[in-house]
Amino acid sequence: MKGPQDIFAQLQGQFGQFVPDMARAAREDFETQARATVMTVLSKLELVTREEFDAQQAVLMKTREKVEALEQRVRALEQKLQG
Repeated sequence: MKGPQDIFAQLQGQFGQFVPDMARAAREDFETQARATVMTVLSKLELVTREEFDAQQAVLMKTREKVEALEQRVRALEQKLQG
């Protein structure tokens, strides 16, 4: 007949086998939830890729150059009308 110490040791051994599996499952579940949360937050931020940003910046620079050129033409025309 097994004594209380033997039963306790057996239970402890069986529990010890469960704990790593439970810990791994809990970690994997946490990682999955954390990844989903991060993706949700990032999608709400409406971030753009570097390529999209660079392309929009190039368009903006060209537009600025055109506006500056038009401003110069308007000034030249105004001076012609006044002079």
